[in-house]
Amino acid sequence: MKMTKKFDKLNETFNVDGEIIPVTPVESETLVEKIEKVSLTVDDIKKDYDYTRGNLYSLIEKGQEAINGILELAQETEMPRAYEVAGQLIKNVGDIADKLMDLQKKVKDIEEDSPKGPTTVNNALFVGSTAELAKLLKQQTQDTKE
Repeated sequence: MKMTKKFDKLNETFNVDGEIIPVTPVESETLVEKIEKVSLTVDDIKKDYDYTRGNLYSLIEKGQEAINGILELAQETEMPRAYEVAGQLIKNVGDIADKLMDLQKKVKDIEEDSPKGPTTVNNALFVGSTAELAKLLKQQTQDTKE
């Protein structure tokens, strides 16, 4: 099937013969596939949370051991550098503990962002003139007084 003459210049520009090619629709994802994707992401988030939480606990424990060791060394040698390193280790362990709390907050935020279900919004709409609206309001105030 040949296109009309008004498309001939376009056909020449794009180097096509103007023949119409039938297009078959592409099937969209089924509902089951979408649900599986959502459940996979929830599982991934849970796995990542558990893994990160475990790592942070491990880092805090190792940091505590390092702090104990460097404090003993600092007390025995009374070297200022050893006390400085101990202070840095204490700060690093405190930062890791803060990261653990931030992790809790981030997971809570992610769980709150997930959709909980359909929400319904009911909007009342008055169609009419302002005189009709005033009349309606006046009638309602009289009905409530009675």
